[in-house]
Amino acid sequence: MGYTAIVDYGVGNLKSVANAMAYLGLESRITGDAGALEKADAIILPGVGAFPDAAERLRRWGLDKVIRAQAGKKPILGICLGMQLLFERGEEGKLCEGLSLVGGSVRRIETPYKLPHIGWNSLTFPNPSPLFAGVEAGSYVYFVHSYCGVASDPAAVLAETDYGVPVLAAVGSGGVYGCQFHPEKSGEVGLQILRNFGGLNR
Repeated sequence: MGYTAIVDYGVGNLKSVANAMAYLGLESRITGDAGALEKADAIILPGVGAFPDAAERLRRWGLDKVIRAQAGKKPILGICLGMQLLFERGEEGKLCEGLSLVGGSVRRIETPYKLPHIGWNSLTFPNPSPLFAGVEAGSYVYFVHSYCGVASDPAAVLAETDYGVPVLAAVGSGGVYGCQFHPEKSGEVGLQILRNFGGLNR
């Protein structure tokens, strides 16, 4: 049986993602080893913290090149900061290069509401995706962020939420997906999304 590699690069909610996968009966391994990422059936890139620090850690450990090389070969899911790193660049603190697996940039949310955006918010789905099979429009998921992706291609926008302004909640380009929210903290809805992702490589 194959496994999903959960990328360990020193930032991220690794254990809760692994626990959610285990609950679903999906084999996963927390690893920062390039060989393990290459052998995996799928990759999850979690992340908590600031874009520049996370991007630097990926580069320092050579994991940026590995993840780019695996894109197109297997499904990849970025979660929270992990989703933001999929974009071409981030503007948190300073302009910083991302993985360039999704066209666009990551910017501070221009909202009249308080930041960070913390809590449960509902989803709409501008474009269909197998990642959200069985998830109804209006379903609630859990967010914690002050920055969000701005996709250059509207077709890449898989889900949005409203926080005073439309906010990108999920993105997809080929076999690369990203969720700004935390599916591992989003109850049954989040589990369904992870279940769907686990089925993409079968």
